[in-house]
Amino acid sequence: MKISYKYLLLAGISTATLFSCKRELLTPVSQTSITDASAFSTPARVQAQLLSLYGTMKSGNFYGGRYVIYGDIRGEDFINETGNLVTGSDVWNLNPTNTATAVQTLWAQCYATINDCNIFLDGMASTGTAVVGTTLATNYIAEAKLIRALSYYSLLQYYARPYADGNGSKPGVPLRLVGIKGTGYSNLARSTVAEVYTQILKDLNDAEAGLPLTYGATANYNNTTRAHRNTAIALKTRVYLTMQQYSSVVTEANKIVNATAPFAAATGVANTLQSDITKVFISPYTTTESIFSMPMTTTAGDYPGTQNQLGYYFSKSTGNAEFSLNASGIIADAGWLPTDKRRTFITAFSGKSFLNTKYAAPSPYTDYVPVIRYAEVLLNLAEAKVRTTNAVDAQAIALLNAVRGRSDASTVFTAANFATPADLINAILKERRIEFLGEGLRNTDLLRLLQTIPAKGTAQAKQPSDVGYIWPISSVELSLNTLCTDN
Repeated sequence: MKISYKYLLLAGISTATLFSCKRELLTPVSQTSITDASAFSTPARVQAQLLSLYGTMKSGNFYGGRYVIYGDIRGEDFINETGNLVTGSDVWNLNPTNTATAVQTLWAQCYATINDCNIFLDGMASTGTAVVGTTLATNYIAEAKLIRALSYYSLLQYYARPYADGNGSKPGVPLRLVGIKGTGYSNLARSTVAEVYTQILKDLNDAEAGLPLTYGATANYNNTTRAHRNTAIALKTRVYLTMQQYSSVVTEANKIVNATAPFAAATGVANTLQSDITKVFISPYTTTESIFSMPMTTTAGDYPGTQNQLGYYFSKSTGNAEFSLNASGIIADAGWLPTDKRRTFITAFSGKSFLNTKYAAPSPYTDYVPVIRYAEVLLNLAEAKVRTTNAVDAQAIALLNAVRGRSDASTVFTAANFATPADLINAILKERRIEFLGEGLRNTDLLRLLQTIPAKGTAQAKQPSDVGYIWPISSVELSLNTLCTDN
């Protein structure tokens, strides 16, 4: 059954008082609040608490917009047009401070999501499982663990050194696994990067085991907006790629990618590439390619909010064009042909520059925000195959052709195009820049390989050893948590 998120942001459980506007869920207690004791007292209330976790994650300060935006504007393919600190000019310049809007709000929203997940898991252990029964409880717990895993992964991409720097031995983030409902729980030292990734993978493995295979017909709302088994598997390919554990990427991807074209998931949701890339980014947004997305509606409180929206940042016709496309960036690549359908996402701006118009819905900006698409799984697998075989791998070429060919049928790669495995890896990395432009992956792709963040416009390049390669820790965390150290 399709369940709208329109009331979920009001059903958060990050404090001892739990709010909801679903009148029928509140009787016979107060019509404006649900106490801890009753939050998990009925199946409807348990489900409301579970769905509210998605609402917290899709906040404009997290996966409703800013997390994705920051991942792109830290890279070399966008130019800042406004100099507005509130909308990330310091993120683009690679010099945000501990008190920066981006640094503080992303940290806070990630941990708010994590805490909501922890409180939900605690509630399921105490009473929720008995209320809804083992089958539903297993599904719900798995969804909460996947959301928690994605939140911790997101924190690591900005506030911690890449896994490749010291094999995960550097400071990560505080690993909070118990729900906080009051004061006195702030102090917690940072776990290592490796320890946080271990927890992320544990949560994703648990999620894979506990999530439903599908929520019904393949291309439907819940199969795109709620986690299912393939969601956990797909995210594991991303996590292992970020850790440079390429054999594990292959193992996970093989669960949902056929050995030969046409590539598709043989079990669970029948995820596969959408034949037309433009259909992925227009209503109803629930294509077979959209493994996991954050839905938005026109209902008040159910869209990203002021200065958080993807369309606001990248578009002029519907937004403020905070960031244009770098004329010297990936759009200048001669191998990205003018006839490639992905070029339709690029629009001229002021006669001198270009904008990314992948997100075209007008205010209040109801474009679904992509979390992970099947195209990423294919390119994750392609890169991992080359790196594990150290060869110009035939399947990797086929996977690359699948992604390129659906938008540019005139370009077909063969082994003759790649003199070395490194050449094929570079082609796959370039394809990622083209395919996921505006989807927030560039920051992670640079950092996971310990590459220099290139200069763009007036922003200087950042070497892996430079201050600003990763973000400082939020000053709010440092003030409340005396055991937490800064970067």
